[in-house]
Amino acid sequence: MPDSRTLRALVLGCSLKSGQQESSSELLGRQILDALADHDVEGEVVRVVDHGIKFGVSTDEGGGDGWPGVREKVLAADILVIATPIWMGQPASVAKMVLERLDAELSETDDRGRPSMWDKVAVVGVVGNEDGAHHVIAEVLQALNDVGFTVPANGGAYWVGEALGKVDYKDAGPKPDTTGAAVKTLAVTAAHLAHALVANPYPAE
Repeated sequence: MPDSRTLRALVLGCSLKSGQQESSSELLGRQILDALADHDVEGEVVRVVDHGIKFGVSTDEGGGDGWPGVREKVLAADILVIATPIWMGQPASVAKMVLERLDAELSETDDRGRPSMWDKVAVVGVVGNEDGAHHVIAEVLQALNDVGFTVPANGGAYWVGEALGKVDYKDAGPKPDTTGAAVKTLAVTAAHLAHALVANPYPAE
């Protein structure tokens, strides 16, 4: 029986834009967070580029690196949402930097000696004006699974505009029957799995 307590979600907005600018990928991340709220999940959105995160593959690159503070939020979360735009058919460089920093978790453990990201669920939201959403979702979820996150059924939601189009998701209007429906399904499976893992964590190896 899934646990009934309120869970925590963290959306890492991987837009190339600062927090002073509107972001379609962050909008989708916020919509995922709103959908999760219907399933006893609360949380926050962090715009990654605003935190002075250094390139590297350790938990702390020193010299004012902003990753340790963000990492604490990841550790406190039950569900991690990576919200990224597509650029040249790839996840944004910011998303790739986040994955590189999470690579450090391969050698980190919790207080039970288990991998640090076990019992955490990961999902992805993707927007772009070109094809490539399936590729981006696959690339990001595979990396997150490698470091210990659990991926739920239908763990990706996306919107892509017409090839060579100029319309962003934030300007495209509501998409309740497509992207909106996918977001609702993602929220159901992610919340259910996260509640189940809280109630019945993975055993120590």
